Amino acid sequence: MTDAAAPFDGKAFARDLSTAPGVYRMIAADDTVLYVGKAGALRKRVASYFNGSPKSARIMSMLAQVARMEVTVTRTESEALILENELIKSLKPRYNVLLRDDKSYPYVLMTREPWPRIALHRGARTRPGRYFGPYPSIGAVRETLNLIHKLFQLRSCEDSVFRNRSRPCLQYQIGRCSGPCVGLVEEAAYRESLRRATLLLEGRSDTLTAELGQAMEAASAALDFEEAARLRDLIASIRTLQARQYVDGRAADLDVLAVAMEDATACVLLLAFRDGRNLGTRAFFPRTNGTDSAEEVLAAFVSQYYGEQPPPSEIVLDRDIPDRELLEQALSAAGGRVQIKYRVRGERAGYLDLARRNAVMALGTERTGHAAQRARSEALQALLGLSAPASRIECFDISHTMGEATVASCVVFDAEGPVRGQYRRYNITGIEPGDDYAAMHQAIERRFRRAVESDGVLPEVLLIDGGAGQVAQAREALERLEVQGVLLVGVAKGPARRAGDEELLLPDGRSVRPGAASPALQLVQQVRDEAHRFAITGHRGKRQKARNSSRLEDIPGIGPRRRASLLRHFGGLGGLKGAGVEEIARVDGVNVSLAERIYATLHGLDLPESDPDAPMNTRSPRSPE
Repeated sequence: MTDAAAPFDGKAFARDLSTAPGVYRMIAADDTVLYVGKAGALRKRVASYFNGSPKSARIMSMLAQVARMEVTVTRTESEALILENELIKSLKPRYNVLLRDDKSYPYVLMTREPWPRIALHRGARTRPGRYFGPYPSIGAVRETLNLIHKLFQLRSCEDSVFRNRSRPCLQYQIGRCSGPCVGLVEEAAYRESLRRATLLLEGRSDTLTAELGQAMEAASAALDFEEAARLRDLIASIRTLQARQYVDGRAADLDVLAVAMEDATACVLLLAFRDGRNLGTRAFFPRTNGTDSAEEVLAAFVSQYYGEQPPPSEIVLDRDIPDRELLEQALSAAGGRVQIKYRVRGERAGYLDLARRNAVMALGTERTGHAAQRARSEALQALLGLSAPASRIECFDISHTMGEATVASCVVFDAEGPVRGQYRRYNITGIEPGDDYAAMHQAIERRFRRAVESDGVLPEVLLIDGGAGQVAQAREALERLEVQGVLLVGVAKGPARRAGDEELLLPDGRSVRPGAASPALQLVQQVRDEAHRFAITGHRGKRQKARNSSRLEDIPGIGPRRRASLLRHFGGLGGLKGAGVEEIARVDGVNVSLAERIYATLHGLDLPESDPDAPMNTRSPRSPE
C-alpha cells in the first residue's frame, strides 16, 4: 500500500501540535476541504476527534474521509474566530454548518459630504459614510429614520434633488428637514444636529439627554426661551421613547437567539434590542449539512454572524452551546465586553420564549415552502422526462429599449430556490440594435465557452425566454461548443401574453401548454420571471449610465474630470440640459467656447465653423423656431 492510500493518523498529528489558539482544516484525498474549525488550544481540540470516544454518524463519516489536516496558529482566540469565518465563507466546507451569505442586511447610512444625508441602505457598503446597524428588518430602519428626521431635521433627499432646489420641499414644511438645500440652516447648527443624531444611533441616549439638558439651561439663562423650549420638547420626546421601550427598566443592547430544528432544516430566530428599543425579528435558515444538533447550529450561527456584524453587549441564547466561553472572549476582544447567556429570568426569559415560538413558526413556513418547491421540481422532472429532479436550472433573457443598451441575464436556481450569488449579466455588443436572436446567441456562447474552457459546472435544464428563434440560436451555440447533457427548453408567451398560457418548446420538437395549475409551469414561471427582472434591472442601469455620460463623452475637450464637474454642478444631465451657455461657463474649467459646444450638442444644434482667433460669442444659442 502506498503512502497516499495510508489512513490518516490523527493521534500522531495531534501530538505534534501547539497548545496555542488557531484554526484547523480537515482535507479529503481529492483536496476538498471537509471541515474548518477553531480552537483555543489546537492540540487538545484536534486530539478530541481521535480519542476513541463515541461520536455521531456524521462526524465518523467525516473522519473516515480525512486524508490530511492543516493548521494555522493565531495569536489570540479572536484572530482564530475571524480566520475561521473567512475560511468557511470562502471554502464552504462540506461538513460545516453554513450561514447563507446575505448581503441584504438593512443599515442606516449617514453620508460623508458637506451636508450629510441620512437614509436607508442595503447592499454593499461602498459609499463613503458611516453605517449604523445592521437592523433585523426594513421596518426597524424606517422607524429609526422617522424618529431621526422628526427630532433632528436632517435631510433625506438624493443629491440630485438637493443641489437643484430653489425653494424648500414638503419635508421642511412639515418640520422634518431644516432646509439646508436653500440655506435655511447654518452649517454649524446642522453639524450639531448631525452629532446629536449620531449619539442616538450609537445607543447613547442618556449622554444625549444630559447634554441637551445643559444646553436648555444655558439657553434659558441667556433668555433665549424659544431655543430652551425647543430643547425641552426634544428631551421630552427622547424620554418618552426611553420610558416606552426600556428592557428591565434600563437601556439595553441585546440580541435574543432561539433555534428550531426539524429533520435537516434549521431556523435561527434573532430578536434585537438597541438602546432598549425593540427592533423586531429576523429568521435565518443555515445549511446544516447533515448535523442534527441544534447546539452546533446555534454555535455556528453565533460565530459566523457576529464575525461579520458588530455584536451587542449581551447575547441571550435558548440553550448552551459548544465553545461559549471561547466565543465570548473572542467577541469581547474585538470591541467592548460581550456576555453570552443562556440561563435568564424575568423579562429576558419572556423574550426568549417569544423567540422560540417565532422560530418554530418560521421553520414551519419554510418547510411548507420547501415542500411546495420540491413538488414543483418533481412535476418538472416528470414533464421533461428527467431521471431525477433538476439540481441546477439556468434561464436566459434579453432586455433592451428599441435596441438601446442590450443586456442579457442568466439566473440560477437549485433545489432550494434562487442562487443569487451565481447570477450573471452580459453586456451585448457588436450586433444590430434590436436583434434578439444574435443577442441570445452571444450570451449563450459566452456563458458556456467559459464553462467548457475551465471545466465549469453545467445546468441540467436551460430555459430560454423566447420562441423558436431564440431557442434555435441557443441550440446552435451549444452545438458549436459541443456542450452535452443540457436539456434546452424554450418558454414562449401565449397568444394573449397572459400568465399561465405559456408554451414550452421541448427538445424533442414537441410544444406543450401545461396550464396555470401545473406545478411544473409554476416553477418555470418563477425562474423566467426572475431572469426577466434581473435583465430589466441591468438594462435600466446601463441605459441611465449611457444617457448621463455618452453625449458628453462625444464632445471634444470634455474628459472624465470636466464631465464629473458638470454633472455634479447641475445634479445630472437633466439639470445641465436646462442650463444656458452663461450658466455652463461658470463651471470650473469650462470657458464660453466649450460651453457653446456643450449646449449645441445637448440640444441637437450645429455650431458654425469659427475662426479660432475671433472673439467668443457669449450669447446663448437659440433653439430653431
